[in-house]
Amino acid sequence: MPRRTAVSVSDAADAAPFIAETGAPVKRSAILYSWQLAPNYLSSAIESAFSFRYAILKRALDIILSLTLLIALLPFGFIIALLVAVTSPGPIFFTEERVGRFRVPFRIFKFRSMYVSRPGTNVFDISKAQANGSFANRVRKRTQDPRITPLGRILRRMSLDELPQLWNVLLGDMSLVGPRPIVHAERRLYGRFLPYYDLFCPGITGLWQVSGRSDVDYDRRVLYDREYASRWSCLLDFSILLRTIPAVITMRGAY
Repeated sequence: MPRRTAVSVSDAADAAPFIAETGAPVKRSAILYSWQLAPNYLSSAIESAFSFRYAILKRALDIILSLTLLIALLPFGFIIALLVAVTSPGPIFFTEERVGRFRVPFRIFKFRSMYVSRPGTNVFDISKAQANGSFANRVRKRTQDPRITPLGRILRRMSLDELPQLWNVLLGDMSLVGPRPIVHAERRLYGRFLPYYDLFCPGITGLWQVSGRSDVDYDRRVLYDREYASRWSCLLDFSILLRTIPAVITMRGAY
């Protein structure tokens, strides 16, 4: 089962199948040594992920805040939906399969910000070297992506395209705060740090979002996810939510 797989990597003896599945670009012995070198990181993440605070308190906060925001922002959401519909042909919402907690896939919701007539829907520019497992390269969004509509550029800069993700939070697929939801192709880029992502619900905001977003290289983003998982607390979530406000206002790293 996915839950058992995510937790079993804490045992070095069980790590080989997990590593083989992720395609981590390092030797098996090196990975096992790395886990043994700093076991406190993963053990702390596992303890937090299966704690009462995470399962009950965090989930209760997600339900209350997401429902409140959905109701409060409903008129604003209707206006955005109308603008998306009249400014370019295509559906109002963009949906895509992402990897959730314990590797469970889910469909993420966003306001559409791209032309549907132009090929490709994945905003990540993954090079051939990255597809072969090179961890030294970067995955990044284009600063001037021709697939993005004029309205979509504004929505992205102001993070308004992500408002429908509040529905994902209410459904339990996501959390208000957590690792940034990834597509399946990105899993190999996490290498030996993939368990830190698998243990927690992806979030609308997180350490990566409040630390520069697309201006932060992918290696650093992975380390932010590891830091969040190993340090998680309700206080940390509250701190990230507060830091999200100036991050959205300044639009740093938002493309």
